[in-house]
Amino acid sequence: MEKWSLMTITVLLGLIVRWTVSFGSYSGAGKPPMYGDYEAQRHWQEVTYNLPIKQWYFNTSDNNLQYWGLDYPPLTAYHSLLCAYVAKLINPDWIALHTSRGYESQPHKLFMRATVLIADLLVYIPAVILYCCYLKETSTKKKIASALCILLYPGLILIDYGHFQYNSVSLGFALWGVLFLSYNWDLLGSLAFCLAINYKHMELYHSLPFFCYLLGKCCQKGLTGKGLVLLIKIAFTVVASFAICWLPFCTEVEQILQVFRRLFPIDRGLFEDKVANIWCSLSVLIKIKNVMSPQTQLKLSFAFTFLTLLPACIKLTLQPSLRRFKFALVSCALSFFLFSFQVHEKSILLVSIPVCLMINEIPLMCTWFLLVSTFSLLPLLLKDGLLLAYVVTTLAFLTVCATFFSIFEKTSEEDLQLKSLSLSIRAYIPSFKAFPKIIKSLFIVSLTLMGILTSMSATLTPPQKLPDLFPVSVSVVSCVHFLFFLMYFNAIVLWDSRNGRNQKKIN
Repeated sequence: MEKWSLMTITVLLGLIVRWTVSFGSYSGAGKPPMYGDYEAQRHWQEVTYNLPIKQWYFNTSDNNLQYWGLDYPPLTAYHSLLCAYVAKLINPDWIALHTSRGYESQPHKLFMRATVLIADLLVYIPAVILYCCYLKETSTKKKIASALCILLYPGLILIDYGHFQYNSVSLGFALWGVLFLSYNWDLLGSLAFCLAINYKHMELYHSLPFFCYLLGKCCQKGLTGKGLVLLIKIAFTVVASFAICWLPFCTEVEQILQVFRRLFPIDRGLFEDKVANIWCSLSVLIKIKNVMSPQTQLKLSFAFTFLTLLPACIKLTLQPSLRRFKFALVSCALSFFLFSFQVHEKSILLVSIPVCLMINEIPLMCTWFLLVSTFSLLPLLLKDGLLLAYVVTTLAFLTVCATFFSIFEKTSEEDLQLKSLSLSIRAYIPSFKAFPKIIKSLFIVSLTLMGILTSMSATLTPPQKLPDLFPVSVSVVSCVHFLFFLMYFNAIVLWDSRNGRNQKKIN
């Protein structure tokens, strides 16, 4: 009873922080003619309510795709339609065709913010609470602390309740998938993840770990017996769920192709804005977009992405365990973020949420990564006028993690889960015991550097010849961090000899 009382307080704290941030500015506020993501979400409500389904993804006189055309999968469109029906009941002007373009008012802002909160309460927050409550071999205090840290993660709060998006829906569905798989409810896990992909196609970042874990599990059971039956059931679940989601668009082949063209716009280029991935960082030295054709860029990004995620996927397939599955979710998503084609800065959230799931296991490294992931969003948050919200939520998150998990003390090889790697190194260098000191020193230097760059970005005017000096600096510094974390998480996966201490045996 006490545990659930504390969990209720934890949820209330998370909701208070979310709603407080929502009082601030949002993407494109008062900035015609294109405004920002807030207007994009409102416009999708306008389009889905006023136009027939067959026109949602096509360029017509009533649906100018150059003005925030719908470019998310069908479930997002259905969600927009549902919100539009509610908006119509409150104020039809909010979704009136053409005339509502750029609509801004306090009542409308309250409505839009409420839609994010309701989606959060229905999908993401319950998944977080159930995941933390049923962590095995974990004290009640650690369960509460894990839930509080996950719910206070500033990156997701600032993007959904500040900038304005519905990332908590797709991430929540993915988290439900992880939760179901942890209890061997493989069909429900597959269904939940299919919903995640059909809400936001960037969930493909997580697709290979889900596929490899389930395939490896089927192989362990035997592909001539129970394993084959399970594989057929999973395949049927996936096909059926996609078929139902896409059914209204299956009337014509051109409908399906047009949706795919909107979801995967190759012509947009390798990256957009100042994203903290390898291609944007390298463009400081080499203008990749100018020296390579789009086709070459696509092939290069695919090759690097595939090669960097391959080790974790192979090990997960050959030795499936929930522990390796969670680490693979992190390393694969991070490989996609760093090396894949057409990456947005907000895609770092797809790495951050799996990292959140391991904060009770590796508190220092997970806290560090989550701080860097939020810092990588700084240029976007400054553009949206969210500096105060960024500083307050980040400091609050760091304080909570330091208080409940004693992160500055958890620096031993065991705490960092680098014991196996250290033993391998000591086979060649017997005196090597430097990991704890190195990690602690790097963490302090990192925090200092992020603090300095945040202050400079917020207070100083860049030179006229280098107008993007601070955003580029933030992106490059963040990218270096992410490369370090990619090596760290892959090292844990590759040197891990355990099948997962806190997992059930695969039957």
